Amino acid sequence: MAETVTKNDGINRAKLYQLVLFPLNNGATNVYYVLVLAYIATFGSNVLGLGVLFASVMVTGMRVFDAITDPVIGALMDRTNGKFGKFRPFMVIGNVIMALSIITMYIITPMIPDTMMALRYAAFVGLYAIWVIGYTFQTSCTRAGQTVLTSDPNQRPLFTIFNTVGSLAGMGVMQFLAPIIRANVADYSSADFYKVLTPIGITVSIILTILAIIGIWEKDQPKYFGIGGSKQEKVKISEYVEIIKNNSPMKRLMIAGAGCKLALSIATNTTVLCMLYGCMMGNYDGLYLPMMIVGYVFSVPFFVLTVRTSQKKGQRASLLRYVSLALVCYVGVLALLLAWKQGVPGVNLSLISNGKLSINIYTVLFLVFFGVGYGAYYSTADMPIPMVADCSDYETYRSGKYIPGIMGTLFSLVDKLVSSLSATVVGIAVSLIGIKSLPTAETPYSSGMNAVVIILFCVVPMVAWIATIIAMKGYILTGEKMRMIQEVNQKRKKAIEEGMSIEKAMEQYK
Repeated sequence: MAETVTKNDGINRAKLYQLVLFPLNNGATNVYYVLVLAYIATFGSNVLGLGVLFASVMVTGMRVFDAITDPVIGALMDRTNGKFGKFRPFMVIGNVIMALSIITMYIITPMIPDTMMALRYAAFVGLYAIWVIGYTFQTSCTRAGQTVLTSDPNQRPLFTIFNTVGSLAGMGVMQFLAPIIRANVADYSSADFYKVLTPIGITVSIILTILAIIGIWEKDQPKYFGIGGSKQEKVKISEYVEIIKNNSPMKRLMIAGAGCKLALSIATNTTVLCMLYGCMMGNYDGLYLPMMIVGYVFSVPFFVLTVRTSQKKGQRASLLRYVSLALVCYVGVLALLLAWKQGVPGVNLSLISNGKLSINIYTVLFLVFFGVGYGAYYSTADMPIPMVADCSDYETYRSGKYIPGIMGTLFSLVDKLVSSLSATVVGIAVSLIGIKSLPTAETPYSSGMNAVVIILFCVVPMVAWIATIIAMKGYILTGEKMRMIQEVNQKRKKAIEEGMSIEKAMEQYK
């Protein structure tokens, strides 16, 4: 793992610092996952005064725009090969676009007078659309860039661990700081909250992006591009149709990735957690951070287990095993939430009371079921990302085409659709029980909140995991299969470098 290419087997291997640094690109974009996708609906509804359903539904409706930008940007990436490489320009441009659009959104738009609501609506939609473009630019590099980072089946599972470290450096920092800012500066419904959180998030994202660029710098060159180097750059947007039709692993991975992301995005949605820990349990400040820490602590051993399982049996086996475990544990979480009764101490979460530790049996059981379940599914939430590289290598094996940009944005499109869907689902669910604005930690409990939390915090993720399990049952890229694919691709690449045509190399080595 310490050298880029070792042994005389032709396999592209990454150096340790490259494996550590490049996944920070995902951490850089996950800053915005929290800064934007977790708060944009609340900001639109409570700060700008937009309709609660408009703010929520618009986040999902904007993905129609994504359906246009994703394939264009993916194809553009596959055509790019300048002095600054294929991936680095998109990382820089994407980060700059996101920073400028969100500064304008969160800091400047609240200055628009409430007598000019039409301008507020227009600014909200327009700036969000610009942010979407930047987000696509940078997130697609996380998926696509792995193809040049390493092709070693033993190294790729490590990406999940380092990717999680990067996510914690981005998403984790934001999730940790947000409630502190809320408690000491202003509530989520105040413009001051966003004025403080925005520059912090942007600074963290810029730092992580710079480190990620350092991580991929050496590998971002033609000799690591597929089996034919720069000869594989000219692709068409129509490639999407052909891939969806013939690349079965990619189709199944898109379903599995959507399931994992949906589970994470809805269950960790700020509004859902406010209703659970604040409105229902009555102690948001005393429960949110401790429960988040519990989840992360339980995740640590599972990240080690997922990597070991992936290296021995392949990433498919690892994803199936730990998503199944999460599903079983959340049956227990579901039962506990069904048993909850307002104002009854014995069936309520309790960690600290009057400054003293106060834990009941209900809390202990919740900690166990939630901790193990969250640890298992959080460790698999980003596992589909390194699996995109496997699907891209499979596409090269299947068709001879090196199109990591298209593969990355194809997966990214589904990923973002699901991520934004969470805001719409939450917004609709809240409106159905008669609440006119999205609940915050200070919102009093009202009838129907328990049912909404049960559905969003447990049932929806469980259904998503079931879909993931079904999709992965027919996923053919096992550990053994990927080793065979890498071996064949290396033979083809060597033959092409020696002057053989791609067509002949594809025919000779199968």
